[in-house]
Amino acid sequence: MSKLEDNVNDILGIEKKEEKFSLKEFEQPAPVPKKIDETKDDIDNDYSHSRDNYYNLIDKGNEAIEGILDIAKEGQQPRAYEVAGQLIGQVAQTVDKLQDLQKKLKDLKELPKSANTQIKNALFVGSTMELQKMLNRKDDEVIEGESGQPQKDNTGNK
Repeated sequence: MSKLEDNVNDILGIEKKEEKFSLKEFEQPAPVPKKIDETKDDIDNDYSHSRDNYYNLIDKGNEAIEGILDIAKEGQQPRAYEVAGQLIGQVAQTVDKLQDLQKKLKDLKELPKSANTQIKNALFVGSTMELQKMLNRKDDEVIEGESGQPQKDNTGNK
């Protein structure tokens, strides 16, 4: 306390109280743990966590809309109605994001089933002689370098 407060307390006959604060009172609460279901894969865990967060945001947004509309009705100020309109728009965007999340999950789960197995724009790395052999070969022939065994070249080296 300051000297002024001490003097006033002495004049009024108030006893000096020493207040002790623990640091625990001022600590931030621990973050909410993410629920992880070990039986599901990462995509499903991320989806459920994101979905829970979106629902939480929508619920809090709806509470805020109710509060700002009450303030706007009482004060009849245009700015309060403007803020309410912006808040309604933000909650609507969050609902759209929730629907997009569902669509993305559906697309992710369908991707392996609908993957295109055709090869386009394949690149051949080798000499022109090897390319001609590959193009002219029959199905049962083996081209040099395709089998696991090394072949001899014209110089006699392996």
